[in-house]
Amino acid sequence: MDNLVVLGRWMVIGGIALAVMGGLVWVFARYSGMSSLPGTLQLNFPGGTCIIPVLGSIVLSIVLTLVLNLLLRLFNR
Repeated sequence: MDNLVVLGRWMVIGGIALAVMGGLVWVFARYSGMSSLPGTLQLNFPGGTCIIPVLGSIVLSIVLTLVLNLLLRLFNR
């Protein structure tokens, strides 16, 4: 029974963390100007617009890879 309580707590914490990260991504995308970078695909539909930041995704991937590698090196000491 204790295992289910712990699992439930982790699921709630994970859900809250996911919601916070989603909010941060939404705010960052709204105010960062990512849609004006070169390599951004913008698809206009009658119901809305879809923006796909190809270059921004590559830059974000490189930055996150570097940050995670640095953190792993620091914590493995």
